Amino acid sequence: MKLIGSLASPYVRKVRVVLAEKKLDYQFELENVWQADTRIHDVNPLGKVPCLIMEDGHALVDSRVMVEYLDTLTPVCKLLPPNGRERADIKCWEAVADGVLDAGVLVRLERTLRPASQQSQEWIERQLQKVSQGLAFLSDKLGESPYCAGNHYSLADVAVGCTVGWLAFRFPEIDWRGKHPNLGRLYDKLSERPSFRDTVPQ
Repeated sequence: MKLIGSLASPYVRKVRVVLAEKKLDYQFELENVWQADTRIHDVNPLGKVPCLIMEDGHALVDSRVMVEYLDTLTPVCKLLPPNGRERADIKCWEAVADGVLDAGVLVRLERTLRPASQQSQEWIERQLQKVSQGLAFLSDKLGESPYCAGNHYSLADVAVGCTVGWLAFRFPEIDWRGKHPNLGRLYDKLSERPSFRDTVPQ
């Protein structure tokens, strides 16, 4: 397999963490989708990373699709239950975590790609509110549990960890640790895992 992505993308990091946890071999190819000579559209019509190229040349797009598929390839470190409410619950953790990322990415693009005179502060505040409300939801749902799904590590932890890790990287002014110390404790614990240590955004 070949994973196309960047070192800064939290969505790419999520896939890399899962690949590491599942102990799957792959080639990592760096791609900057913002460069004029990017070839990402050759494999992903949406022009996004990550993109996972399978052995037969077929491409998987969207990190949620990728991690769900990768979890089926080996029983090592099972990250998703096979079916039922518990599986749906973990996928909801991932959906909210990714939604926080989506809003944060929109803010970053607004601030970095648009001239200051064309930026909409109202739009930025709207997205930052989603970040704030999403983090509050995740913190409330986590409570004092050791992991998102209770007593065991799962895809929910991978998704939440990649989200708060990216916020720490791109939005150091957001005091999510101060407001939600339980998320901070979770991220510190996750950061001890080799899969997280080796994929810190840069």
